[in-house]
Amino acid sequence: MLYWGLAQREEIRHRDACEEIIEFLKLQDLRKQPTAALAYGLRKRVELGRALALEPKVLLLDEPMGGMNQDEKEDMARYVLDVNQERGITVVLIEHDMGVVMDISDHVVVLDRGRKIAEGAPGDGAEQPGRDRRLSRHQQGAA
Repeated sequence: MLYWGLAQREEIRHRDACEEIIEFLKLQDLRKQPTAALAYGLRKRVELGRALALEPKVLLLDEPMGGMNQDEKEDMARYVLDVNQERGITVVLIEHDMGVVMDISDHVVVLDRGRKIAEGAPGDGAEQPGRDRRLSRHQQGAA
């Protein structure tokens, strides 16, 4: 009896939101497959969908591209950008692949053992405490 009314409307709203996320992440063909049966890159995409289902204002992604091959990294980078640009969600990304960081970030903070060593826009003059330091593509390996 309690299902009708408010509970039913809430379930419909949640289902609609999930369907929209499935479409956004292009997971329509995989909806009935167990996550454990999916390829690693697709599992990571499902994890992103789970996080989006919570309707966050800020999304913290810790190594979302760790263990992925180059094609999977490019796909995930595109989805991370789309989350920010199309959904207006601020994304805080922790990632060791500096190529990915430099390609998709608006602002970068580089830490070394918890200490900030550089900050700024990728490729711009980023300040390092005590002196100037540029975050440029040729320094990616050093950071």
